[in-house]
Amino acid sequence: MIRLAANLSMLFNEYSFMDRFSAAGKAGFKGVEYLFPYAFSREELRQALHECQLEQVLFNLPPGDWEAGERGLASLPGREAEFRDSVVEALRYAETLNCPRVHAMAGLLPEGADAATQAEHHATYVRNLRFAAGEAAKAGRDVLIEPINTRDMPGFFLSRQAQAMAVIKELGAENVKLQFDLYHCQIMDGDLIRHLERQFSAIGHIQVAGVPERHEPDVGEVHYPAIFDRLSALGYRGWIGCEYRPCADTRAGLGWGEPWGLTGH
Repeated sequence: MIRLAANLSMLFNEYSFMDRFSAAGKAGFKGVEYLFPYAFSREELRQALHECQLEQVLFNLPPGDWEAGERGLASLPGREAEFRDSVVEALRYAETLNCPRVHAMAGLLPEGADAATQAEHHATYVRNLRFAAGEAAKAGRDVLIEPINTRDMPGFFLSRQAQAMAVIKELGAENVKLQFDLYHCQIMDGDLIRHLERQFSAIGHIQVAGVPERHEPDVGEVHYPAIFDRLSALGYRGWIGCEYRPCADTRAGLGWGEPWGLTGH
């Protein structure tokens, strides 16, 4: 069963953020995700979900100073206290919004980072994720990690599927899972279906977009119907986040999703 969630940070930008919930529901989405909820109160977000009969399926931990270019805290030495606070804040929102999973963005390596610096970031990342996993387990939530391509996000600490799987194995925590973004994987690793099969037991969430321009999933080099068929055959029951930039009007571009319950008219 393919279940599609609208990423409200990218889709329905024709509307103000709080109006995107209604737009997503009217287009046939049953779930939503977005980058960050923290500019809005927990209660107003909860109310929007309730009114539009939507499930909150994912959001990110606070990322540091996003406007200044920071892209997560999890691997940053010296920012551990801030990361711990971000975990607490995210879990408060997850509780109110009944969101079962949160994503801990890894953050950026310094430009030209040498092997010792990379090793320090890795050690920090593992320690911070261990803390996050423990706190999330108490709340019955999962923590996700996501390899992000270094073309869109130069210097991102976690960029390869093998690296993410090694971290998950090192942690050994049942509630640390892979956020498998097929767009990022295609750019960095390719071989999407085989990666999907090999990593299936670790996957906690999937995201899609066309490659290389990050438009609708039916635009570009990836044939998503084949991937969705394989997901169905594997028995995937999770959500698939639609994290793409529409070519034009969001609703007009939703024809690709009609076989899975979306409506572009």
